[in-house]
This record gives sequence, C-alpha cells and structure tokens, in this order.
Amino acid sequence: MINKYGCLFEGNKLQENVTLLNRIYTQLYIIEGEREGVNEEHEVLQMEKSSRTQHNPIDCNDIFKSLSKPGYEEKDKIKTVLTKGIAGIGKTVSVQKFILDWAKEEANEDVDFMFVFPFRELNLIRDHQYSLHRLLLDFHPELQDLDSKIYEECKVVFILDGLDESRMTLMLSDNEKVCDVNESSSVSVLMSNLIEGDLLPSALIWITSRPAAANQIPSKYINRVTEIQGFDELQKEEYFKKRISDEHQASRIISHIRRARSLHIMCHIPVFCWISSAVIEKLLKEDLSAEIPQTFTEMYIHFLLIQMNMRNQKYKERVPEKLLKSNREVIVKLAEVAFKQLMKGNVMFYEEDLRESSLDVTDASVFSGICTEIFKEESVIHQRKVYCFIHLSVQEFLAAFYVFYCYLSSTMEALKTFDSMHNLHKGAVDKALESKNGHLDLFLRFLLGISLESNQSLLQDLLTHTENSSESIRRTTQYIKEKIKDGHGLFTERSINLFLCLLEVQDQTLSREIQEFVKSDKHTEKKLSPSHCSTIAYMLQISEEVLDELDLKTYNTSDEGRSRLIPAVINCRKALLADCNLTAQDCEIVSSALQSSNSVLRELDLSNSDLQDSGVKLLSDGLKSSNCQLKILRYFRTLYIYNFSSCCQGCWSVLKISHCQTLSLFLPS
Repeated sequence: MINKYGCLFEGNKLQENVTLLNRIYTQLYIIEGEREGVNEEHEVLQMEKSSRTQHNPIDCNDIFKSLSKPGYEEKDKIKTVLTKGIAGIGKTVSVQKFILDWAKEEANEDVDFMFVFPFRELNLIRDHQYSLHRLLLDFHPELQDLDSKIYEECKVVFILDGLDESRMTLMLSDNEKVCDVNESSSVSVLMSNLIEGDLLPSALIWITSRPAAANQIPSKYINRVTEIQGFDELQKEEYFKKRISDEHQASRIISHIRRARSLHIMCHIPVFCWISSAVIEKLLKEDLSAEIPQTFTEMYIHFLLIQMNMRNQKYKERVPEKLLKSNREVIVKLAEVAFKQLMKGNVMFYEEDLRESSLDVTDASVFSGICTEIFKEESVIHQRKVYCFIHLSVQEFLAAFYVFYCYLSSTMEALKTFDSMHNLHKGAVDKALESKNGHLDLFLRFLLGISLESNQSLLQDLLTHTENSSESIRRTTQYIKEKIKDGHGLFTERSINLFLCLLEVQDQTLSREIQEFVKSDKHTEKKLSPSHCSTIAYMLQISEEVLDELDLKTYNTSDEGRSRLIPAVINCRKALLADCNLTAQDCEIVSSALQSSNSVLRELDLSNSDLQDSGVKLLSDGLKSSNCQLKILRYFRTLYIYNFSSCCQGCWSVLKISHCQTLSLFLPS
C-alpha cells in the first residue's frame, strides 16, 4: 500500500512526473456539510463563488470520527461518509493520503483493512457476476489466502472513489438483497448493498463524488457529508513554494497570481495551480519580462503550446512540416474525443469511446510528448485501459478548440448552418443558457476566448487558417449584454458566466457599467432582487478596479439582498455596513476580507450591529491578522446588549492588537 499510494503523478504516470506524495502534499480545506444549490451552476463557478464561512474545517483522517458531545450514543457513530468536490479539487489525492497515513500507521490505527473500489475500474466489469469476496481478490490478488470470515471479525473501510465516473446504475432501496460476502450478483447490486448496509453492516464506507452525481445516494444512507473546497489563501502559497524549488521564482509566480484576480480565484483548484505554475515558470524561464496570461483561455493555450514544444524537442530530427502536421492530427483527434464525450457528460473514456473518434489507441504518437500531460492512460483491473483528460477544464478547452477548428475548416456538418463567426457564437450562447446545471459555461468562455485574433495567432500552427474576428466579437458582446440586461428566465449563475465571457474577450465595458451603477444613485432607485445582488457582488469581487465605497444601506433591496452584497467588501476600500443586521456568517466574510493577502479594506463601519460574542471573535481574528490594512473602525451601539461586559472585553482585546489608527466606539453604559 505504501508503494502504491506513496507517489503522486502530476500529469500522466510517467517517471519524470513522479513526486513523493508526502513531499508535495498540501492540506486541503475540507468542511463538514455542503453549500446549497451546488447543482445549479458550473463546478468552476461554484468554486469561484464559494465562501468558506458556513462550517468548521475537518481533517481528512478524521472523517469517521464523531465529536464527543452530551447524549452521544453508540448508534450515532459514523458509518458512511460522502465527500463531494468539483473535478480536480483533490478527492482522489485525499483518498491516497488517507490510505498512505493508515498504511504507515500514522492515522486510523484501529482499522484492520482498507479496500479501494474506483468506479472507473468497476465500469469495466459492470456486466460480470461477482461475490464481494471474489471481487476483492480480483482487485487485491495478494489476499488470495484470506478467509472470507475475516471481514466480519475485523474493522474494514471500503472506499468507493469517483461515483460521478460510474456508468452503472445503483439500485438503492430497490435492488435484490445480498447479505453474504460469498453470494454472487452484479457489481452494481454488490455496491448498492454495501452502501445500504445489508452487506457487511459493520464496515465503514467512504464515497467520493463530484456534486452533480452525489444525489444518486439518498440521504438516509449517509451519516456525514463533507466537501473539499480546495486551497485557502495560505495553502495556495504553500503549494507553489513546495512545487517550485527556486524560492525567488515561486514568489514571482505567487505575486502574479495575486494580481490577476480571476486566476487567483481559480487557484483554489489544485490542478489549476499545477497548470498555472507550469505555464508561468516556463514563460519566465525563457524571458523574465514575458507577458503573463491574464485569462483562462490564454493560460490553457500556453499550456497546450508548452506540451507541443516538448514533443517538438523530442522529435527534432523530423521534418518541421511533417511534425506540424502530426501535431495537428493528434490534437484534433483528441479534441474530437473531448467534444463528443463532453456532450455525453463523460469524463472517463474507454477504448470504444476513442474508436468512435477514429483515435487508434495503439498509435504511439497519441501518447508521446504532446499528449502525456493532457491525456491520461491507466492500466487497471484485468490490464484493461481507461482514459481521461487531466482535468475537466482541459476537456472543455479542447472541446471548444474542436468546434472552432471545425467551423474554420467546415468539417462538421452541424456547423455548416453557421455562416459567420457571430452566428456560431450566438448559437453557443443560446445552447449554454439552456443548460440547467451550467455544464457548457466554461466551454462557452473558451470558445469565445479562442476566437480572439490574438489567441488565434497563438494557435495558428494548429488551425487551417485564422479569421478576422473583431466585428464578430463586437456583435457577440452586444448580444451577451442584451441577454444580461433582459435577464428573463436566467439563473443568476448564467448571468455571471455571461459577464465572465465578456472578460474572456477582454471587454470591460459592462464591468465598468456596474462600477458606475454602484457609484451612482441608480441602485437606490431600482429595486434589486437577491439574485441581482449576488451578481453585482461577484462582479465587484473579480473586478480589477477597487471600489471606493460600499454602503449597504443605500441599496434598494431586502435584508437577504444586502447580505449577498457583503462578499464585495474584499475588493473595496470603505465598507459601510451599519444597521444591516449582520450575522455570524457576514462577520466571517468581513474577517476573511481583512485577512486576505492583498487586503484593500481601509475603513469599516459596523455601527448598530448586534455582533454577539461569535461576531466579535470572528472580527478579532481579522483585525489581528498581519495582512489587515484597516485604518478606521467605527462601532456605535445604542441598543441594549445582553452580554455587555463580554462584548466590551472582546472589543477592547481586539483594539489592543489591531492596526487601526482611528477608532470610534460607543457602547451603552
């Protein structure tokens, strides 16, 4: 187990990519519970919008441990845990670390056996009949002499990794009962009975899944839900410092990521940290004054170009024209796979899926140089092969590239009806807006980004030709703005993604309009729904321009609407939050803004807020932070405070160690 799980492969499973897990592993931010509405938006947007404010973090090794509390009984012990997390956030790496720590006797020493069933491997035998004991022997041949009675006598953990990759149907509450480890049935029935507790009821079960697939399991079978939210601010920096040995280079990369707000947000995702560091490190190594990518599309194009360059170096003796043709053929084939499987909702592929796109899995060129870092081949049970892109966003990027390539070359029948680039964009916008869960949101951003002439120029070796797109982009941005302003039937998340599409094509006009809207008196006149407020707050957060003042009282909206505006404090100099019934969650958002590594908040008014002990404690954490740049803090309180002495003591302890130069404080006597 130590040999199997002790190494981490960044990219494909090649020797040059191997790293000792314990050397590079960075603790992920895992919470107990989950955010609401996770199925209504694209995963990347969930991560960009997520606030780490609602739950306490939990250590991965403690997921089966209950908190000691009055009234705790044996029956309350945690048997089944469901861990959610978006693609690339670190679910499988967390499983790997969990097993490694156990195998090295550093955690969960009371567990006798841990068995891992990746759904990507179970798919390959989904039509076969197995007993649970036989299945375990197939996955772990070293257990051939194990008596099947041992499972009942020992403490066993089953890890079902990647439910979202399953192509089986779990028949929970409606399947045949299997209670004996030697009784044969389909793999789907075995997994269902394990989860339900009919098969090995004493066993502990850990299931990992992307959010959209997690609802396959009714809540009555789950004792604890956790969610991996990726890296927090300190963990991002820790990752870059661990991955890049040159301390000066690591600091430069961290500084750039901080300045590019949209990239900084995306670095909550470990895989995006890896892509960003690979791209920026390579660019700075070639030219210290190199222009660093500012958008997702630019970052992914450069990542693709780096992989192509690696292959060119490997085959430098070949004729350049032939090498270029070979590059194009391989990338277009992979892009076709990416597009077709994205439309089917598949992130894991098998040989039959690749043959559908005329991709010959025996062709060595497919898995050399250019593809080894973006497309993974793994040998699994019975030496069968499974394939996937290193991250869902890479699949979405290549899918967008494929559509644009086919449009230019007129090779896809479905695209021949689009007689202009603008009509192609318009069709893609409409298609993405039809999606209830936003699964085409990032694809749309990439498609529009690739259409920019500057990005076409970067990709010119892969495209048949480039096309003047400035007029099409202008018409498309106008169409998007009309969609946003109409807003009829649009989810808030769809509107936000349309904003991000504008930023992807470097159109800042609507972002500036929002800034002007906030600065003007219009927000006092126009009634804003909570959804409007969420959109405004999000756009203010990612804006490159810092907002001078956010005065919640002036917004014509409900208390919920004002609460949804509070996250914008992270990108404003002066936050006036007086008379706004701040909750503990609101206080934690403000505290997080004060602790941010690039905090810009200088003035804060919390007057007439019943902060309670919890609110004071949260704010004190922010004010004590070395990153806090606050100069003015106002807190007037004219109403009766239930725990007056505690509140005074809390405020005083904060003020003694805060950086504020000006303080206005009034409490009732």
